[in-house]
Amino acid sequence: MRINLLARFAAILAICLGPLAASADVLKIVVDDTIHPLIVERIDRAIQEAQNTHAAALLIELRTPGGLVSSMQEIVQKILASPVPVIIYVTPAGATAASAGFYILESADVAAMAPGTNTGVAHPVLGGAIMDPVLKEKLENFAAGFMRSYSAKRGRNVEAAESAVRQSKSFTADEALAQHLIDYIARDENDLFRQLDGKTITRFDGSKSVLHTAGINVRFYDMTVKQHMLSVLMNPNLILPLFAIGVLLLIFEFNHPGAVAPGVIGFFAVLLSLFALNMLPTSYSALVMIVGAFVLFALEAKFQTHGVLGILGITLMVIGGLLLVDGPIPQMRVKWATALSVALPLGFITIFLMIKIFQARQNKVVTGEQGMIGEIGVVSAPLAPVGKVFVHGELWDAIASSTVEVGQAVVVRKIEDFKLYVEPAGQNRVIG
Repeated sequence: MRINLLARFAAILAICLGPLAASADVLKIVVDDTIHPLIVERIDRAIQEAQNTHAAALLIELRTPGGLVSSMQEIVQKILASPVPVIIYVTPAGATAASAGFYILESADVAAMAPGTNTGVAHPVLGGAIMDPVLKEKLENFAAGFMRSYSAKRGRNVEAAESAVRQSKSFTADEALAQHLIDYIARDENDLFRQLDGKTITRFDGSKSVLHTAGINVRFYDMTVKQHMLSVLMNPNLILPLFAIGVLLLIFEFNHPGAVAPGVIGFFAVLLSLFALNMLPTSYSALVMIVGAFVLFALEAKFQTHGVLGILGITLMVIGGLLLVDGPIPQMRVKWATALSVALPLGFITIFLMIKIFQARQNKVVTGEQGMIGEIGVVSAPLAPVGKVFVHGELWDAIASSTVEVGQAVVVRKIEDFKLYVEPAGQNRVIG
């Protein structure tokens, strides 16, 4: 009797919860970027969202040339520990999941590719440096061991996966499927879900899960405002000009106090660029070189070395720009064209502005009392030695070292306590 009641209760519960289970959807994100800490945050947030909303699966549409090893490892760890099945789909035709992208693809519960895509070339590199044989062997062994640690449990071909690491092999979608590196080739998202429907997958922890994906609703999980902003800033070829322009605006503000706008804009430009650089493999010695280039520009303007210091400054900025981000792939480094296009104009602009600033500081003051030094006046009341002088349309008390008659021209040499110290025009002695 008791068993019958429990069975009835279970049946009623299943009927009540059935519509809720059927309404589960697939959460989707698109990763179309190099692999860096921001991508780690995006995937982590997507996994949490899929868990919190009881999604049937998380679909990651992936296309990437690769990226940072540290970020790739974090992403793999999060996918392996995900409570929700993770489907990774390399699409559209012509897309690639290379280098770090290959490790991420192999970590998925379901790995799929569209026709015309490719993956592989996962040999580890250390920035733009040339590795000695011992270091190269260490990195290869580490990367290969990391790949073996999870690819076998995912049912992948360990030997083929390891060949992408040690020999930098690349695989088309057909080759990857034939060698059991992926599970499906799908023309599009609907084709993928049609093939997955009803399939039982084995999770990394050994548990089984049945996918019901035919006609399932796909909910796109967009980036936050912060992530949108950072995804733009994480481009090294944007960070360099942003930082250099910010420094230039700060220099302008320091030499023109009160302008406000250049200082505020420059401060935020430098702050944003430093924030983005903090998330990338940045060479801070290269950052010092860029700042040093501005110092050389200022010295060129001050001492007029006929371009010697200016050329050195431009060269230093180009080298600093090229070394600024020590990324493992070309897409994560500053290009030659960017470094030159930033260094040359900024070098000339900075030198021109500094020359004008130094010239302005050396010019004679032409306003206020100090602006009257050296001016010619006419004696209105005899200077014997105290009298009156007419200068700049005003009558001033004046003192001369000798008697000067009315109507004679005098030169203003000093102003003190609202009195002019003058001497007859044509004489060159200064009143002490």
